[in-house]
Amino acid sequence: MAKSSAALKSCFILLVMMVFGIIVNCSQASRWESTIKMPTEKEDDEEIGTRWAVLVAGSQGYGNYRHQADVCHAYQLLRKGGLKEENIVVFMYDDIATSDLNPKPGVIINHPQGQDVYAGVPKDYTGEHVTAKNLYAVLLGDKDAVQGGSGKVIDSKPDDRIFLYYADHGGPGVLGMPNMPFLYAADFIEVLKKKHASGSYKEMVMYIEACESGSIFEGLMPEDLNIYVTTASNAEESSWGTYCPGMDPPPPPEYITCLGDLYSIAWMEDSETHNLKKETIQEQYESVKYRTSNYNTFAAGSHVMEYGNRSIKPEALYLYQGFDPATATLNQNNIGGKRRLEVVNQRDANLLFLWHRYNQLKNDKSGKKEETLNQIKEMMTHRTHLDTSIRLVGDLLFGPHKGSSTLSVVRSPGSPLVDDWGCLKAMVRVFESHCGSLTQYGMKHMRAFANICNSGVSVDTMKEASMVVCNRNDLKLRIPSSGGYSA
Repeated sequence: MAKSSAALKSCFILLVMMVFGIIVNCSQASRWESTIKMPTEKEDDEEIGTRWAVLVAGSQGYGNYRHQADVCHAYQLLRKGGLKEENIVVFMYDDIATSDLNPKPGVIINHPQGQDVYAGVPKDYTGEHVTAKNLYAVLLGDKDAVQGGSGKVIDSKPDDRIFLYYADHGGPGVLGMPNMPFLYAADFIEVLKKKHASGSYKEMVMYIEACESGSIFEGLMPEDLNIYVTTASNAEESSWGTYCPGMDPPPPPEYITCLGDLYSIAWMEDSETHNLKKETIQEQYESVKYRTSNYNTFAAGSHVMEYGNRSIKPEALYLYQGFDPATATLNQNNIGGKRRLEVVNQRDANLLFLWHRYNQLKNDKSGKKEETLNQIKEMMTHRTHLDTSIRLVGDLLFGPHKGSSTLSVVRSPGSPLVDDWGCLKAMVRVFESHCGSLTQYGMKHMRAFANICNSGVSVDTMKEASMVVCNRNDLKLRIPSSGGYSA
């Protein structure tokens, strides 16, 4: 019995030593192999490919300050989210930070109490290199097709995700660029189809800020490209600038231009106040939609639209915008104060800027006040010229009783703006040859040119009408001989 008890005791001691040895070994292993994780403990980034981003400000001039401010802000947000500079391609004219009108040289802000968003932003494509052609080449990863700039492209792989954000003026079927021609919807959709056919990304999300931005995708955007799109407005309404002088809240008193755009600040300020590992694309869409409507006051807001593959919407935003650790403990219900913002129509923001510039110079003796007044007069004269010329062309083509109604007709939802995009471009070129450049204001008349095509009018007939209506001798500064045609 004693031997049996001793043997049992020895076995117990041996068992304890074995267990202790295992614990010690595990403890030692944990010190040396702390990076080994269970499958459920893998870092989030191990489950996804590379995040890429394309940021485009399609305008130039201090009166369009807000577009470059939006894009610079977006860059800072993505960098805080962990996206690498080498994976973010930035298009902007880069004439704002160094403008003589900038009260803080080298600084750009996107909010009345905002910090500098310009510092560190890469100058990938600036000045004359901000073109639709370069944007297409960058998206397709085609380094040989890029002209000028850093040469950086979206060299994505099948498991990668792409985020594209665009801010500028727009019109039915077009998005602006500081260098002609405009970006045309059909061309852009073809580029997206080519990108998808190359198998070089997993999914893509696009946010588009521009007037009539829904018309870029309405009736054109396939649902099988693994691309989800939201736009600041539908196919027939303006988008809006905000944080402008004289508004509430106002920019600092030394600023005489709008600092941001309603849709753009809505999504960025939402991203900055949420944990993007928890917030979904769907949740941000609903929040931005509500705020961009100015809390359902559409007279001073617009309808945010969505296109493409909606099955992407349940995904977390961090897959595209990254994750800022500083937001980890933020309350997901924090959508900011529901404060209605004062806004200005995108097409009138530049006029608002010139008006404030004129008032700023009320005691000026250098001639700048008169120069600014002349700029305002020229802008208003050209606007009137474009509006009148388009109306008269319509009257000549369709008769005075049907001209205006034919040019302004809006096709039913789900239909593209025009059946023949080549015809649309041809009509634009004919008109500009005889009646002058459309400019960012004249983009609003793209629907008229589209309806002329949809009505079966020939290019020759359009040429005759344009020649009758317009006198080139009065348009020396607006003929697109040096700046190029819009199409």
